[in-house]
Amino acid sequence: MTVQKIIEYNSLDSTGQISSDKYNFKLNILEDSGNYLIHRDILRHQISQKQGTVSTKTRSEVRGGGKKPWKQKGTGRARAGSSRSPLWRGGGVTFGPKPKRTTLKLNKKERNLALQTLFYNKRNNISVIGELESLINEPKTKVFCDICKVYNLDLNQKILLVVAKKTPYLKLSTQNLKNVELISASNLNTLSLLKAKQILLTPLAVNDIKEIYCD
Repeated sequence: MTVQKIIEYNSLDSTGQISSDKYNFKLNILEDSGNYLIHRDILRHQISQKQGTVSTKTRSEVRGGGKKPWKQKGTGRARAGSSRSPLWRGGGVTFGPKPKRTTLKLNKKERNLALQTLFYNKRNNISVIGELESLINEPKTKVFCDICKVYNLDLNQKILLVVAKKTPYLKLSTQNLKNVELISASNLNTLSLLKAKQILLTPLAVNDIKEIYCD
């Protein structure tokens, strides 16, 4: 059974003070089986990241072994037809892995429901920062670190920065920080949300999230 929850946030200005702008989300969450859907969506996301390029050679693909090692009878040894048999050293592999593409299907409504449920569970870790893109006007990591000090953000914990569109300055300012993940609202996923201890949203990202996942 789904239940509608409303969460509301005040935007923070460039000095870290609470502004008059307010943003709210109307989220549909599952009371009972929400964690199961979150787990399924995270599993789907992790499986989709697999390259699936691991490969081994069968006895027909290993080079050599065309000549019969010894005659069939009279040697006292076991029968052998090829030196590339899986029983031999240097031979092929029996039932070894081959390149494949693995997917786990999850309906779009289920994915959105899982994301909204996790979003609600993380509601106390979310902050909305206005004009974040304009605050970073040069590609320097120090600029972003100074902004983190203004908003009392701990760079030793995972920070998820959700924006409407990644700007070049923002990408270059955060790429050297191992605990900061920059993601666009259209690519928001449950795994990134789950790992994050602090979640920062911009006003434009809030509108995109409401349009893509909440409607």
